[in-house]
Amino acid sequence: MTVLPDEGIPPAAPFPEAGREQWRQLVAGVLRKSGEEVSGAEAEAALATALDGGVAVQPLYTAEDTAPDPGLPGFPPYVRGSALLGGWDVRARLDFADPAAANAAVLDDLENGATSLWLAARGPALPPGGLAGALDGVLLDLAPVVLDAGPDTASAARELIGLYESRGVDPAAVRGCLGADPLGHAARAGGEPAHEDAVTLARLVHRRYPGVRALAVDVLPYHEAGASEVQELGASLATGVAYLRMLTGAGLDVEAALGQLEFRYAATADQFLTTAKLRAARSLWARVARACGAPAAAGQRQHAVTSTVMATRRDPYVNLLRTTLAAFAAGTGGADAVTVLPFDTAIGAPDAFSRRIARNTSTILLEESHLGRVADPAGGSWYVERLTAELARAGWAFFQELEAAGGQERALASGLLGERIAGTWAERRRRLATRREPVTGVSEFPDLAEQPVRRDPAPVRPTGPGGLPRVRRDEDYEALRARSDAHRAATGARPKVFLAALGPAAAHTARVSFAANTFQAGGVEPVHAPVSVDAGGAAAAFAASGAQVACLCSTDALYAEQGPAVVAALRAAGARWIYLAARPDTLPGLDGYVFLGCDAVAALTLVLDRTGVAA
Repeated sequence: MTVLPDEGIPPAAPFPEAGREQWRQLVAGVLRKSGEEVSGAEAEAALATALDGGVAVQPLYTAEDTAPDPGLPGFPPYVRGSALLGGWDVRARLDFADPAAANAAVLDDLENGATSLWLAARGPALPPGGLAGALDGVLLDLAPVVLDAGPDTASAARELIGLYESRGVDPAAVRGCLGADPLGHAARAGGEPAHEDAVTLARLVHRRYPGVRALAVDVLPYHEAGASEVQELGASLATGVAYLRMLTGAGLDVEAALGQLEFRYAATADQFLTTAKLRAARSLWARVARACGAPAAAGQRQHAVTSTVMATRRDPYVNLLRTTLAAFAAGTGGADAVTVLPFDTAIGAPDAFSRRIARNTSTILLEESHLGRVADPAGGSWYVERLTAELARAGWAFFQELEAAGGQERALASGLLGERIAGTWAERRRRLATRREPVTGVSEFPDLAEQPVRRDPAPVRPTGPGGLPRVRRDEDYEALRARSDAHRAATGARPKVFLAALGPAAAHTARVSFAANTFQAGGVEPVHAPVSVDAGGAAAAFAASGAQVACLCSTDALYAEQGPAVVAALRAAGARWIYLAARPDTLPGLDGYVFLGCDAVAALTLVLDRTGVAA
C-alpha cells in the first residue's frame, strides 16, 4: 500500500467516525448565529418539520431510528408491496358525456400505453346506457374496467356485466372493479349511503366473476376536502371495516369480503410522504385482516391517483412536474394501479395532448427508468421506514377515534369527520397564505404575462348539501388573480405597485425580487424604478409609474438612514399607501409590510381593496 510521505496516512484508512452528538454541536452553532440558544437534543428538535396528525420529519435519521420489521416484498404484512416485480397497471381516467368521444379516447389510451380504464359513468358524465358505445372494440378480457358511477353504480354495473355476457367474455378472465362506494358517495354529496346495491353486486361478482371487485374504498373525497395523510389512512380503515361488517353481515365470509375491496389513495408531489403512506396503508390493512382471522387475504389492492388538490390553474404546465413526482412516489410506494391525471384537469376537460403526456409519464417511469424492475426501492431507508411506522401509528389512532364515534358512517353523519378535516385544512391554508408551503407559479414566481390555457368545461362532479367541500392549494391566490384579471378587462390595466429600491444593487436586489414576487402572486403588477432612488428621485419616479401604492426595498440600515425622507417624498408625490419589504418594527407607521412569513393573502387582499379592485 502506498503511503503519503507528508502525512503517513494510508489512502484507504477510514475517516474518523462522526457521532450524533458532534452533528448536534454543529447544528447548535449554526442556530446560535440566528439567535437561538439550544444544544443537544433541543438543537436537533429545532430542525424537525411537524406534519399533520402528530407526525414529525426529523432532520437526521440513523440506524438508531428503528421501525417494525417490514417483512419481504410480496409477503405479509405487505409493507413492501403486494407483488415482487412487474411495475403497475397504467390506469387511464375517462370522463366524457358523449359515448362516441369516450370510445375514441378509450381506444387511443389502450393503443398507446394504458393497461386499464377508469370510467366515469354517471350523469352528466357518460350516462347509464352509454357504456356499450364507450367500450366498443375493447377486448374486455384483456382491459380491466373500473367504474366511477356514484348514485348510478347499480345500473352502470349491470350494464357492464351485461356486456361481459353479450360478448361471451370468460368470467374467469374478467378483471376490474364496479366501484360501489356508498360511504364515499355520501362523503361527496351528502345524504344517506345506499348499501343494498353494494351488497347485491358483491354477491354477484363473488359468485360469477372471481377477478372483479365490487367495492371501492375511495379516499379521494377526504383528500380533496383537505384531509392529512393520517386522516386519509384512518378514514380508509374505517370505511374498509364498515364494508367488511356489511358484507359479512350479508353472508359472505371474511376472506370473500376482503377480496371485494379495492382502495384508492391520492398521490402528491411530496414523494416520501406518498411512498410512506401507501406502505403504511398496506401494513394497517394487514393488521385489520389478522384481527378478523383472515391473514391469508391481508393484501390490500391499491389504486393511486395524482392529487387534484395540488394541481394549479395558473402556470398549469408545472403540473407536469407535480404529477411525475406523484406517479414516481406511487410506483415506489407499491401501488398496484396508478392514474396520472392530465396537467390541465384543474382547468377543464383535458385535450388529447395532455392525455398523451399523462399516459407517457407512467410509460417513461416503467419502460425507460425501469422502476418496475426494483422491488420496494425505498425499503431499508431509515427515513422511509421510520416515517412509514409513524404514519401507521397515527393513522391507527385516528381510525380508533372514528370507530369510537360509531364508525365511518356515523362519523360522517355527525359531522365529526368533516370537522376534523376542516381543522386540518384551515391550518394548511394558513401555511399556504404565509407561503410556508409554497406553490410554484402561484404563490412563488408567478408570471402575470402568462397566456391562459383554454379548455372546454369538464363534466360537473357530484355534489350535494351535506357533502364534504373540495379544496385546492391555489384557491386563495386564484381568487386574487381572478380579481386582477377582471379589473384589467374592465379598465385596461392591472393594479400597480411602485418598487422604490434604495441604495446599490447589492443592498436592494434581494428584497426587490421578494416584493415583486409577493405582489404578483395577488395580480398586482410591480413597476421598477429605472435606477435606485433617494428622496430626490423618488417623487418623479413614482409619478411616472401610474401606481397608487409604493413599496420600499433595501436593507434595514438604509431604511433607517433614508426611509423617512423617501416616505415623505412619496406621499408628497401622491402615494396613497406605502409598504415596506421588511417587518413592521423595522420602520413603523407605514400602511403595510411584506416579509418572509407574513400572511400574503391578507396583505394582497388589502392592496386590491385599497386600489378599488372589485371583489
